[in-house]
Amino acid sequence: MVGRIVNAGFSWGKEVIDETVISILYVPFLFLVAVMIFYLIRHYLFSLTALYSRKSQPDYLLHSLSFAPTVSVLIPARNEDLVIGRLLQRITELTYPKDKMEVVVIDDASEDKTGLIADGFAEAYSGFSVVHRSKSLGGRGKPEALNDGLKHAKGEIMICFDADYYPQVDILEKLAAYFVDPEVGAVQGRVTVLNEHASWVSRLVTVERIGGYRVDQSARDDLGLIPQCGGTACAVRRDLLELLGGWDSRALTEDTDLTFRVYLAGYKVRYANEAESYEEAVESWRAYWRQRHRWAKGHMQCFFKHALPLIRSRNLRLREKIDGFLLLSTYFVPIFVGLSWLLGALIFFLCPTGLFESIWTFLPAFLYSSFGNFASFFEVGVGVYLDKRVRTSWIIPLLMVSFVINTLISFVALSELIIAWVRGRKVHDWAKTVHRGGDAI
Repeated sequence: MVGRIVNAGFSWGKEVIDETVISILYVPFLFLVAVMIFYLIRHYLFSLTALYSRKSQPDYLLHSLSFAPTVSVLIPARNEDLVIGRLLQRITELTYPKDKMEVVVIDDASEDKTGLIADGFAEAYSGFSVVHRSKSLGGRGKPEALNDGLKHAKGEIMICFDADYYPQVDILEKLAAYFVDPEVGAVQGRVTVLNEHASWVSRLVTVERIGGYRVDQSARDDLGLIPQCGGTACAVRRDLLELLGGWDSRALTEDTDLTFRVYLAGYKVRYANEAESYEEAVESWRAYWRQRHRWAKGHMQCFFKHALPLIRSRNLRLREKIDGFLLLSTYFVPIFVGLSWLLGALIFFLCPTGLFESIWTFLPAFLYSSFGNFASFFEVGVGVYLDKRVRTSWIIPLLMVSFVINTLISFVALSELIIAWVRGRKVHDWAKTVHRGGDAI
């Protein structure tokens, strides 16, 4: 009898402990589910906005008759001799008034023929100039190169292009037109992949870009939220840049950092979907990892730098603050998903239940398969539909591969940031993307 009582007491105690453990696990689990449902609703909203919004674009041709500010095209380049010539030749074909346009190439201590190619264009065309950075100063990242170029530029508007880009001939008119509004501090054009068919990776990047620009950026602009500067095919007011002290040389994602500095300063960012520029996307998983690893760390840096000032700022409306906070948190979402999977598995194995409860524990997996990671599956599908790219839609299911990789990248990036913070070290591991110059227009 005593043994039965002891066993019963032990069983009851174990049951209490199990329930306590389950309760502790369910609290963060339900929080993560709530976060993902919020993101799901957000992506639905963006998709529907892109589908049904009829917000008119500015008549840039009409504006250009009376509004044509002086423009400086900044082209930072380090070891880009395979692509720099193609871009510079294209720049000579742009239709913006030549007397109101200058081109400043920043040769960032290149060890190939980048500087020589740029010098050749500077000798052949008026309005072109080249800034050669020494080996002792160069190679420290794109923001430093841009700041050096800003010192030599004279235009009212700074427009940046990476060396692998190939813009539309009238892209400057389309970007500059938005600055007729004095509240506009920066304008981002649309990025389209040039080498889509080079590999499976470049195809995946293509659909990510379609969802990210054709839907996500367009919806942000239509809804009066926070369109994001992309770092290239992007225009910024010179006086605003000078007010901000130029680009932050410590930022791994200087474009995201600039986006929030523009808003915190009381200006807006606009997105010009009609202003297209082609880019050379990464073609291997190794290059994809290096690029997204830098993006993840850079976004997380920006979160820790700007999240609190964003919330406290009086220059942003409530909806801008909410969207800005979610934008800053982009690369934390894959981590949340990974944790929710882990918690769901623990709950499932520690407390076996019926079929309904089992499905509930894996709800985050089902939810996240609905809206993806970097660009939601819905947004990609809508973007492909709007672009009339039916033959591209077959690649959409493979976004789950990039999702898994981005989940790992995000975990690694956050771990490195935490380790660097504990050790008191600066985080600045700029990883340049190598361009090969394939698939010329």
